[in-house]
Amino acid sequence: MVHRVAVIGAGPSGLTSIKACLEEGMEPTCFESSDDMGGLWKFKEVSEPNRASIYRSLTINISKEMMCYSDFPIPSDYPNYMHHSKILNYFRMYADHFKLLKYIRFQTLVKSVRKAPDYSRTGRWEVLTEKRDGQEERHVFDAVICCSGHYTYPNLPLKDFPGIETFEGKYLHSWDYKGPEDMYGKRVVVIGIGNSGGDIAVETSRVAEQVYMSTRRGAWIIRQVSDNGLPVDMKYNTRFVHILFQLFPINFFNWFGEKKLNAMYDHTMYALKPKHRLFSQIPVINDDLPMKILSGAVIIKPNVKEICGCTVVFDDGSTVEQVDTIVFATGYNYDFPYLPKNTMYKSGHRAGLYKHVFPPTLEHPTLAVVGFIHALGAIMPQAEMQARWVTRVFKGHKKLPSSQSMIKAVEKDTKNIEKSYIVSKLTPLQVDFVSYMDEIAGEIGVRPSLLWLFFTDYPLFKRVLWGPVTAYQYRLMGPGKWEGARRAIFTQFDRMFQPLKTRKLEPEQPSTARRLVKMSLTVMVGGAAIYYFHTRNPDVIPTLLSSMRPQRV
Repeated sequence: MVHRVAVIGAGPSGLTSIKACLEEGMEPTCFESSDDMGGLWKFKEVSEPNRASIYRSLTINISKEMMCYSDFPIPSDYPNYMHHSKILNYFRMYADHFKLLKYIRFQTLVKSVRKAPDYSRTGRWEVLTEKRDGQEERHVFDAVICCSGHYTYPNLPLKDFPGIETFEGKYLHSWDYKGPEDMYGKRVVVIGIGNSGGDIAVETSRVAEQVYMSTRRGAWIIRQVSDNGLPVDMKYNTRFVHILFQLFPINFFNWFGEKKLNAMYDHTMYALKPKHRLFSQIPVINDDLPMKILSGAVIIKPNVKEICGCTVVFDDGSTVEQVDTIVFATGYNYDFPYLPKNTMYKSGHRAGLYKHVFPPTLEHPTLAVVGFIHALGAIMPQAEMQARWVTRVFKGHKKLPSSQSMIKAVEKDTKNIEKSYIVSKLTPLQVDFVSYMDEIAGEIGVRPSLLWLFFTDYPLFKRVLWGPVTAYQYRLMGPGKWEGARRAIFTQFDRMFQPLKTRKLEPEQPSTARRLVKMSLTVMVGGAAIYYFHTRNPDVIPTLLSSMRPQRV
């Protein structure tokens, strides 16, 4: 029976894992190497080795209602797209509300996790930790949850850039970037067009002499601000849209989505058009990049061929001279250095985890990975769902399939991922947000039933079907049900609008003239339609009218 659980990391995944353990009556101990919680979202002026790092101006590109935990809404006065400092404040409020801090041991590094001598019988793990003063300590736990994330080890592929050793300026990885202070009046080349690369190119272009952005594949760029000013994820990440994706071919949505994006800014004209289709890879979310390209502050270039001193040569033969700084926004490698090498099953480019959580080859299901997932959606609700499932497996409420069945499922997942998405060593996995949330929710027994809601609570049914797929939906029923979930769903748009109510405006009253114009237009359009039909079918309308006359006896 699992009772004592080690949680590695006090970031978003670690915090929700602690809470999930407590909900199942287990005793968690969380080891955090830094002096504060928050993981990635804890900003530091100097990047620390083996830790995620962010830049000073970072604002999340997922709206607050779509990123919050399922039973703790973000305050209504917080902006929809939050600066990292507000995100960290939210995590602190979450930890304080659910009394999680007393389970976290700060400034304690996990050096290794090994099977205990009695593992074959008990499934226990031996955890070796080291405090900031160098003192080591050994612990034995019934189970372990790894929440160390995957933005920790920067990928700096210098061997792919011949002549980098001759570069006379400064180069750095986006992991080391904190702000544009060192870029004033300089010529900057940003290599990579992911979300970090886009943000850094936009920010540095405000102070640099010129910014060039090099991309090998190109990218689709979407805006955070959608139709009518709504956050894009609250507008389109709905169950209704998800159902449409199941009913129609993906190529239709690729065509429709690309057409809509190109209507805002033609990706070919802006030199952004990628080699892949829209839904084959997570797009770049950036409202400012197209304007920076249009104004000439950022110039898009192809892949870098070589570097000769202060000159950068691109694949098309063009060059940029007198380059001062190169920023490598080239992604991250992933690793679990504290685990034995044979713990993880390898499948394609990725760590082969059953449903992206459990290593399938272990004798006992007492080790899990939470938060190691990639989708067009926030990590917080996905990690929370994983943690709720993991703790129920630990507690014995849910049983995993045989090792052989899990390996087959992992290989099937890998084939599906490679078929549906562009994957590589750096981006080895991607899932559909709603499908994955529903899949894990089904394992727990908390997936909302549209049919049940249709017959028992039609107003809620409408909001679950047509509204955004917020995490509150997974607290409506089943284990961990939260009584406030229904109200949270009904008020989610109120919280979205609240921070925008900064200037009182009188509600616009429809005028009589406007009503008359609408009525006149309706009559004109209706009359035109009848006339058009009558000219092509002159006998239909008289026949229909004659059939409606009362018959004489």
